[in-house]
Amino acid sequence: MRSAVILAGGRARRLGEEKALLVFDKRPLFCWTADKLSQIVDEIVIVARDQAHAEMLEETNSVRAKVAFTWDRVAGFGPVAGLLAGMERARGELAFATGCDLPFLNMQVIESLFEMADEEGYDAAVPVQSNGYFEPLHSVYLREKMFSACERALERSERRVHAPLQELRFLRVPVDLLRPIDPDLLSFFNLNTREDLEVARKLWPGYK
Repeated sequence: MRSAVILAGGRARRLGEEKALLVFDKRPLFCWTADKLSQIVDEIVIVARDQAHAEMLEETNSVRAKVAFTWDRVAGFGPVAGLLAGMERARGELAFATGCDLPFLNMQVIESLFEMADEEGYDAAVPVQSNGYFEPLHSVYLREKMFSACERALERSERRVHAPLQELRFLRVPVDLLRPIDPDLLSFFNLNTREDLEVARKLWPGYK
């Protein structure tokens, strides 16, 4: 069984709008993301920042597949708390973790990461950019291993998402290996600024 965990609790101060609720073709972005991922996973978990936020997202939900909503166990700990909540709620042996701000997720890329993470001896498959930057929110994890690593990170009051990652035996996947199926690596394009959003809206008609 495969799961997908979508972190939707960020406040997006640089962008100035809540990322999960950014509208593309009259639907919130998190709904498009969940619908895409439903093609290759068995369940989808959407993680909000608190119960009220989860209820609000559920009210705006137009996902065609069945999804579950949960929220951070500890407020203010960013993606580590989100990953913990998502991995706790999910049931799959493997779980793809992502943010709600990647409008061009490539299902072939994610399928490849699932296959790599399933290789014996690894706890995760984590893409690595050419500058050495890891993509922990575009990665596939052994769910129970990542849950335990996030739990220990929170016990240490560690907010950096790289903290639980360092406890795992993970396969480093150079992003250039993925160019044959995603030549422009748009699967990794995320929305941090107004300029990013403008670019995404121009590209959207060809990729939705």
